[in-house]
Amino acid sequence: MPELRVAFASADRARVDQHFGAAEGLVVYEVRPERATLVGVGEFPGTAMDGNESKLAAKVEFLQGCAAVFVMAIGASAIQQLLAQGVQPIRIAETDAIEDLLADIAEAMKTGGVGWIDRALAAQRRGADRFAEMEEEGWSG
Repeated sequence: MPELRVAFASADRARVDQHFGAAEGLVVYEVRPERATLVGVGEFPGTAMDGNESKLAAKVEFLQGCAAVFVMAIGASAIQQLLAQGVQPIRIAETDAIEDLLADIAEAMKTGGVGWIDRALAAQRRGADRFAEMEEEGWSG
């Protein structure tokens, strides 16, 4: 059954309302076509948007294993770091309810047609196929 981990930069855990670099909260959900489950909340000290790159490391590390992170804004350095970890940053134009975004993601998982979701699901299938091949070859970890 396909599932994606998706994060949201949120101060109130209900809406995407934060710039990635200054985000005090990141909320992570595991999304399946039929439901979404809260699996983690990262809380970070409030920081100024001062170009200090060191504050990004903890957030990028926290998002390891996520397919995407939704933000109000994000800097170029943060985008590069996230993409290097396989996390697709998604900037939204206005404050959106996380619940609505989760419903959109779940629907797109069923119907396809959203690039980052299609790519993430295809990568999962390739990974699952590779593990099956390794098992058939007699590989054991």
